[in-house]
Amino acid sequence: MPVLASHRKPRTKVRTTTPAVGFTTAALASVTLLSTQNATAAPAEPKPAVEDVQKKVDELYRQAGSATQQYNRAKAASTAQRTKVDTLLSDVAKRTEKINEARRELGSYAAAQYRTGGIAPTATFFLADDPQAYFDQSRLMSRSTERQQKAVEDFRTQQAAAAKKRAEAVKSLESLTETQATLRSSKQNVQTKLAEARTLLARLTAEEKARLAELERKKEAEAREKAQKLAARQAAEKKEREEAEKKAREEAAKESGGDSGSGSGNGGGTGTGPGAGTGTGTGAGSGYAAKAEQVLAFARAQIGKPYVWGASGPSSYDCSGLTQAAWREANVTLPRTTWDQVKVGTRVATSDLQPGDLVFFYDDISHVGIYKGDGMMIHAPKPGTNVREESIYSMPIYGSVRPA
Repeated sequence: MPVLASHRKPRTKVRTTTPAVGFTTAALASVTLLSTQNATAAPAEPKPAVEDVQKKVDELYRQAGSATQQYNRAKAASTAQRTKVDTLLSDVAKRTEKINEARRELGSYAAAQYRTGGIAPTATFFLADDPQAYFDQSRLMSRSTERQQKAVEDFRTQQAAAAKKRAEAVKSLESLTETQATLRSSKQNVQTKLAEARTLLARLTAEEKARLAELERKKEAEAREKAQKLAARQAAEKKEREEAEKKAREEAAKESGGDSGSGSGNGGGTGTGPGAGTGTGTGAGSGYAAKAEQVLAFARAQIGKPYVWGASGPSSYDCSGLTQAAWREANVTLPRTTWDQVKVGTRVATSDLQPGDLVFFYDDISHVGIYKGDGMMIHAPKPGTNVREESIYSMPIYGSVRPA
């Protein structure tokens, strides 16, 4: 029986696509995961308000001012320490030369003794041609021995003194190294604070910068208003003092006229009596006023020159560099930093300020200005500004001093 042909359609091999499906699924999963992550990511930090930027920048400038004072103190200490070290090293060199001279003198004595051979005195006496010459020589040798002993003592004294000075020099050098390290650290701190402030300001848009400038103008206007109130109050107090003094002089004149039987001859003579000594009412006499005028004349001449941290003139200043240079014109030497300047002279209340007084600011006493009257001062404000006149109420007042 013939074999019947199969009518089944042959099965076609289908190529599997599993790898492609797997890749597509993985890609879709990755996209979904990224989308989910983006959707759930924390929102970007909101941009700070201009008012917050102003406060932060002001705080950074204050911190930079404090770091500047630390730098100034370290620089002054470094200069003084370097002078001390140079003096000590010079002294050590001089003492070393004296030691060398004493050593050479001792060497000559040793050489002379070697040449004589160190013969015993008895043998020298018997071998001498002339006994009298021996005794004369013996006396000379005795005196020579005394000189030798003195030379030894001098050598030891110079050696001990040189060792002491050398130890002082080493200690001073170590101190100088520490001071210079503080100097570098303070400098870096100032630069960091100023860079941070510049970065904050650079991020502001033109509109935000305009808003910041408006806030600064408002702040200045409020400070000027406070200064005007202080000026009015001081003027009223001065007028009241002058009227009281005038009344006192008139009463004194009347009493004097009544006692002498004449009411007209003594008025001029008593007009310069006790009342004249209280003309200012604040303890600042004419001597101080004259010095203050010199100080203010110098300060006014510096208006427009740039603030540069660590500078003390003549082309630029920081705050304490300006006050130090100004008072030097009146032959008054002030320390370099605000922290030390605040300790000089007499403390005075804000209401009793006189021209020439120093006004200090912030709790850390990191800024200072020269009071010029009417609630205003001349000062070197901060980086990016120039020496100028400004209200003393532009910053929180710490206190004030009268330097001389």
